[in-house]
Amino acid sequence: MSWTPSSSASDPVPGAAAKKPGYWKLIFRIVRWTTYACALITILMILHSAPPPPVVTSPQAAASAEQKIAQVEQAVSSGQSATLRMDESELNSYLASHLDISPNASPGGASPADVEQVRSAVKDVKVQLIEDRVRAYVLFGFHGKDITLRLEGKLGAGDGYLKFEPVNGQIGSLPIPQSSLETAVRRMMESPVNREKLRLPVEISDLRIENGEIVATYK
Repeated sequence: MSWTPSSSASDPVPGAAAKKPGYWKLIFRIVRWTTYACALITILMILHSAPPPPVVTSPQAAASAEQKIAQVEQAVSSGQSATLRMDESELNSYLASHLDISPNASPGGASPADVEQVRSAVKDVKVQLIEDRVRAYVLFGFHGKDITLRLEGKLGAGDGYLKFEPVNGQIGSLPIPQSSLETAVRRMMESPVNREKLRLPVEISDLRIENGEIVATYK
C-alpha cells in the first residue's frame, strides 16, 4: 500500500504565481493611462483660451488719458508735485493706442528668428482695475496656437522700480499654483534683462491701484 502526501494549507495555490504579475501589470496600465489622461487634460486646459474681460475703450477715453498725462508732465517740468489718476477705460484706451500689437501678424518672408518672434507675439492686452488690484489679460500666439494668460495682483513702487505682488494666475483655463506663480514672477522681475524694463521714471514716487483707478504720484 503506497502513501501519497496530502496538500497542506501552506502550499501555494495553483496559479497564484501567474496571477500576481498580471495584477501588477493591471495597476501599471491604470497608472499609465491615468497619467496620459491628466497630461491631456492639462494641455487642453492650457490651449482653451479664456474669453477677454469686458473692458470698454473709446477715442474719448484715450484723449482724456493723453490730456491727463500732458498736464502732469507740465506740472513736473515746473517743479510741482502732481498725481495722475486713470480709470479702467482711460488706461485701456491709452494702451490700445500705444502698444505695438498686431493681431493678424504674418511671418511673410521673415527669417527664422523673426518667425519665432511672430509665433510668440502678443496679440491683445486688457487690464481690469478691481478695488486695489490689477488684473491683466494677455493673448499671445505660440507656434500657431492662441494662448491666454491672466495675472492678478497688487502694483507698487519701490527703490525706483515697478513692484508686482501676484495674487492668482491662470494660463488658458488652467490655474497656476500660488507657489509656482510667485517663483515665476520673482524670477522675471529679478532678471537683469527685465530689471531695467521695470525701472520707473525718476519723477514717480508712488504707484498703486486705488478704488478702481491707477494712481501715480509724481514728486
